[in-house]
Amino acid sequence: MVAKTLNKNLPTISVIMPTYNAARTLHQCLSSILSQDYPREKLEVIIVDGGSSDGTINIVKKFGADKVLKNPLRVEEAGKPFAIDIAKNEIIAFIDSDNVLPSTNWIRRMVEPFDDTEVVGSEPLYYEHRARAGKRDGLITRYCSLIGGDDALHPYLGDYDRFCHFRGKWTEISLLAVEDKGSYLKVKLGKEEIPTMGANGFFVKKEVIRKVKYKPLQIHTDTIYQLVKSGYNCIAKVKVGIVHLHSDDISVFVKKKLRRIQKYFLWKKYIEYYPMLSQLRLLKFVLSTVLFIPLAMDIGRGYRKIQDCAWFFHFLACFLTLLTYGMGILFIVHSFDD
Repeated sequence: MVAKTLNKNLPTISVIMPTYNAARTLHQCLSSILSQDYPREKLEVIIVDGGSSDGTINIVKKFGADKVLKNPLRVEEAGKPFAIDIAKNEIIAFIDSDNVLPSTNWIRRMVEPFDDTEVVGSEPLYYEHRARAGKRDGLITRYCSLIGGDDALHPYLGDYDRFCHFRGKWTEISLLAVEDKGSYLKVKLGKEEIPTMGANGFFVKKEVIRKVKYKPLQIHTDTIYQLVKSGYNCIAKVKVGIVHLHSDDISVFVKKKLRRIQKYFLWKKYIEYYPMLSQLRLLKFVLSTVLFIPLAMDIGRGYRKIQDCAWFFHFLACFLTLLTYGMGILFIVHSFDD
């Protein structure tokens, strides 16, 4: 009887998941969602597919998603607004097809902060680091979980939003307030700078996100800015992790950087807010990469906390990031000028 009462009080959730040729990771993702100890009748899974040709739709059918929408623009951010428009439940959960929920009570823990009416969104504090036998992720996936993101640049810019183990922090952005509530941090964001929040397991009240601008593209950092600007600045950082699966192909690692640059230039007209690069911190990243020794010191700090050979990828990751962004920006700017 107690369990039924507790389940009755749980909020309803619409999981929004954009896909495009996601067969490599989608089975793990959907399996982890539908294995949750959360009442199935309170979960709605909406897939927005960009025309996959690799078996993605067959996997979706196997798991029985509640709705499958077509995304004519293919790109993830371009597909999310279609699902936001039709989501029927109280809370929207943005879970990507390369995310895996690491525990069966994960969703319950993510919705716990919403008992506080001031909280409008929640997000995991960590990227889950899986290095044990039987649940060992690839080297690049483990590396990204250790630095708190998929981009070696952000720990040096300070705008990251997941725990970085060599920094010992989850962000270096100035916050209005942080209150430790035990199972989560209650965070109040300022309007001047915000961490790169809003993706890979971000939960938000539907009534709130529909009050801000999310069309034609739901660009996650910009959406957080819209929320904060509108006065909805209280976000919970829940003390759980989420797995963010990366390909162990270095060429894919580089291509993701190129796509990020392309998205910025192509979508600039839709963006009100985008994290501006601090010239001083950018210079710090460049010097750290070129001089090599600062990177070695960061690796040493991280390795003392978590002993994983994935730390040593940091040398190559920083060099490739510097080279890719530098060459990519020059090429794209030149293309736009032509």
